Amino acid sequence: MDVRIGIRDNARDISFQSGLSAKDLTAKVTKAIEAKEAVLELTDEKGNTILVPTSSIAYVEIGAEETRRVGFLS
Repeated sequence: MDVRIGIRDNARDISFQSGLSAKDLTAKVTKAIEAKEAVLELTDEKGNTILVPTSSIAYVEIGAEETRRVGFLS
């Protein structure tokens, strides 16, 4: 799952691949923002931990789950 997190007052965003589903990512981000947690903690596919201050989040873009195609296209 592709994830992009925009940071306020910063032209660059944080992009990474997550092993979580779109539903799980959405729930985790929503919970952190609604509970006014200081930090959103996510883990990428390589096991790296990403910490983002929730007060600095401008947007979170979660890519659509894409199934892998098998075979030849005509």
